[in-house]
Amino acid sequence: MDNNTKKMLENDTNGLLTYEYIANNMGAIDDDMTALVDNMILKDRTGQFVVSTARYLNAIDREKYANSIDLLVKAAIAKDRDHVYLSYLAASLWGDDFKERATELSASDDNFRRIYKRLYPVGI
Repeated sequence: MDNNTKKMLENDTNGLLTYEYIANNMGAIDDDMTALVDNMILKDRTGQFVVSTARYLNAIDREKYANSIDLLVKAAIAKDRDHVYLSYLAASLWGDDFKERATELSASDDNFRRIYKRLYPVGI
């Protein structure tokens, strides 16, 4: 990543610029992905673009970007306090039938368990 790009992304106010940069430069930014994900997590206060980036990377190559997706999912859990974006993330990562497979997925994936617990708290 060149210095002009770094300066531009430092001025990102909500994560959108970082998301667009990732989406527009896939294939050429793999060496910078850690820094880009860190910037996304820092800049996005609501979780909107964190979730969008996790969904995008999952669609591109779930295995290749597994570490980045994991960091983004953990950030989404913390940032999306109103649970506006978590259901979209769950469906993208674990399929539209994630509710029916909740027991199975909860046993094997801590991020899923944490998201599901926020979306469907016991007793409500």
